[in-house]
Amino acid sequence: MKVLINAGPWLAVPPPGYGGIENVVATLVPALRERGVNVVLASVAASTLEADELLAVYDEGQFTELQKPYNQVMGIAHAHQARVAAELRARDDIDLVHDHVEVVGPAVLSALGGPPVLHTLHWDLHKHPAFYGAFPGAIAVNGVSESQLARAPEALRAASLGAVYLATPLAGQDVRAEQGEHLVVMGRVCGLKGQHVAARVCQKLGLPLVVAGPVCGRNSQAELDDVLQDPYHPLHSHPDVRYHLDQVSRYLDGDLVKWVGAVGGQARDHLYASARAALFPIQWDEPGGTAVVEALALGVPPVGLRRGCLPEIVDHGRTGFLADSEEELAEWVTRTGEIDPDECRREARSRFSPAVMADRYLDLYDRVLRSGR
Repeated sequence: MKVLINAGPWLAVPPPGYGGIENVVATLVPALRERGVNVVLASVAASTLEADELLAVYDEGQFTELQKPYNQVMGIAHAHQARVAAELRARDDIDLVHDHVEVVGPAVLSALGGPPVLHTLHWDLHKHPAFYGAFPGAIAVNGVSESQLARAPEALRAASLGAVYLATPLAGQDVRAEQGEHLVVMGRVCGLKGQHVAARVCQKLGLPLVVAGPVCGRNSQAELDDVLQDPYHPLHSHPDVRYHLDQVSRYLDGDLVKWVGAVGGQARDHLYASARAALFPIQWDEPGGTAVVEALALGVPPVGLRRGCLPEIVDHGRTGFLADSEEELAEWVTRTGEIDPDECRREARSRFSPAVMADRYLDLYDRVLRSGR
């Protein structure tokens, strides 16, 4: 089987730091290739992931361009997708397209009439009601959690083949570190992730917290100051920047609560593996939960609010704790020593390994091919 996996033009695969969809693709592709699938990766030229072929319009990821006005960036996704469409028209050896590009991907591919398409939904499905409310039935989709699909418009649910949970390459790896006292909250700093709640809880409990994640792509206070000091900077009034400034920075004392920017690779693994717990005080119905799965794989109990996909990933009392309020979240934080780290690792191996995700997608590929969609 030859599959074109469309990761989009926003970040390299794997990404140098933050990058949810690109990390998912970087986890999936090696496992597919181990199973004999030929992969044509549509990304940017800076991608270093091993694939059988690489298609690219842009040399580098275009993620930072997304902060500019729409009329300046609207052509980026379309230029990338036009390249994908031209490739599909020019050849007949692609058996299936696995698309990960929001809206533009299925909009173009549904009108192309080429190979069957599976489109993976990684995001909030209420964002584009006009598009998702009349989703093209020629394309099959899958979600990344059952709770995500349960909230989808009817037309999208009708096209869905079910949910495939996100995986992490850390599952099955024996990454260990001496446990410290700190907790960690990992992810893009924004109101939806609730870093201010994590900081407030840890401050009340007197427990050290490390906030790890970029603010609009900025990874240090100096980089952020460049934005804040220039009222004409395109990010000056960005909601994520204002959130960090107004609701998170008040807790940052450099001692008990620290912000370290985006952390990747071994530094991320050590930061996680040495933590007493990972906090997920999410303020929305998170669809996927990659960071939750990474915490489990490293033997770190997740403690979060009972929203979105978290109840599907965390077995309350066995692999972590779920709360219904900030006060309850603080109570569970004090009980993380009751969770067996090896039980967390076993859960990650059995449910969230690359092999499990690849086998699930191969099943969906087969269903799409047999249906002719």
